[in-house]
Amino acid sequence: MKGIMMTGFFQNFSDAFYKAVIKDQRYLAYLDGLKITILISIFAILIGIAIGLLVAVVKVSAVQRKELWIFNKICNIYITIIRGTPVMVQLLIIYNLIFTSRDTNALLVGAVCFGINSGAYVAEIIRAGIESIDKGQMEAGRSLGLNYLQTMKEIIIPQAIKNILPALGNEFIVLIKETSVAGVIAVTDLTKAAQYIGSATYDILPPLYVAAVCYLVIVLGLTKLLNLFERRMAQGDHN
Repeated sequence: MKGIMMTGFFQNFSDAFYKAVIKDQRYLAYLDGLKITILISIFAILIGIAIGLLVAVVKVSAVQRKELWIFNKICNIYITIIRGTPVMVQLLIIYNLIFTSRDTNALLVGAVCFGINSGAYVAEIIRAGIESIDKGQMEAGRSLGLNYLQTMKEIIIPQAIKNILPALGNEFIVLIKETSVAGVIAVTDLTKAAQYIGSATYDILPPLYVAAVCYLVIVLGLTKLLNLFERRMAQGDHN
């Protein structure tokens, strides 16, 4: 009896897998969705790093340069709004309010939105990294004849980036998972592709299982690379 039940389970599993992945070459839809997910994530993290670096430098510089108070205020408002509202709401607002043209590339909107969202978190990561550098480094740079911005560019930021690379890697991993809501603006990412396949097969769970496994493999792979990179950095510091 138990053997019959196990046989029936594996038969149902194989049928569901065939319908969700193999039939009509549906695996191609997952691959296309995965490509969109990766593209959005890469462009978003690049945008996020650019925004985050600018915001972090302004916030750190405003401590010593009081004339930057208005820019510091703007940065604080930006961080508060982005970190205090759901990313899906931000995505819908940006899509419907800013990119109102019908010809707007939804992938571009997704990358910009997730980049703006990531920038708020990256800014705090970079700010913490800059503040972790000994203040004597700034004084050493100024004693060499470098001005404030040159010292930040040549001495402080390179050291800070080295310290925060693991945290930036974790932010990239989080960002990949957050892109799963991109389907609300008609971006056919991995999750949306799974939903389309579920609609075609009238069985939503198997495609979602496939999508979940894809996300898990990506996250585990990136985590492994991140841990390897951290060990290499630690060995370099010891040497």
